Amino acid sequence: MHRYALRDDQWERIKDFLPGRKGYVGGTAADNRLFVDAVIYRYRTGIPWRDLPERYGQWKPTHRRDVGGRCRQRVHDDRRDHRSCAPAQRRRPKKDGENQAIGRSRGGLTTKIHAVVDALCNPVALSLTPGQAADITQAAPLLDEVEPDAFIGDKGYDSDALVEKLEQRGITPVIPPKANRKEPRETDFALYCERNLVERFFNALKQYRGIATRYDKLANTLLTGVLLVCVILWLN
Repeated sequence: MHRYALRDDQWERIKDFLPGRKGYVGGTAADNRLFVDAVIYRYRTGIPWRDLPERYGQWKPTHRRDVGGRCRQRVHDDRRDHRSCAPAQRRRPKKDGENQAIGRSRGGLTTKIHAVVDALCNPVALSLTPGQAADITQAAPLLDEVEPDAFIGDKGYDSDALVEKLEQRGITPVIPPKANRKEPRETDFALYCERNLVERFFNALKQYRGIATRYDKLANTLLTGVLLVCVILWLN
């Protein structure tokens, strides 16, 4: 079961930040750890909520709870502090609005997860958009939430406006110039090799089938699942 559940040491680091614990304002949950393990199991296997094994209790209460944000903050506070380790931020689409982060791209109806990761491959800022949205549209909003020394991105982020904003903040842009630039900028290609950090994060995220293939109707539910997986990655 360890593949689908938190280890004891991981649980100890987040248990005091969950709603429903003893002494918390409001109702007391029967078993907070079982709840977290149930959510992990669901996203790891990609099953519908209704097919959650009976050992985890009723599926609907588990589906409705939100564990991502509080645990995320605890994990961040528990790590060695440095400039690039801000807690992962979330940008929630409105539940009753039209935007559920679903759009039409070459692969059909898809959702895109945007992420900024630190030098340890940990996610520090996240957002969801419809699948057809260009990556660069989320670069500035996500970078507003962190204070890195350098920003590493592929050619899709080669924009005069973005580069200017980075330089104004004292952030070194490590972005290869597009082929159509008349005056290509210099790029630290040795540092650019570290771009694989974000690819490694997404590879880890895709190990959770419920994330790799979107099974959630609401963007809020999907984003909560992504945040919980990010907490697990921070705990490892």
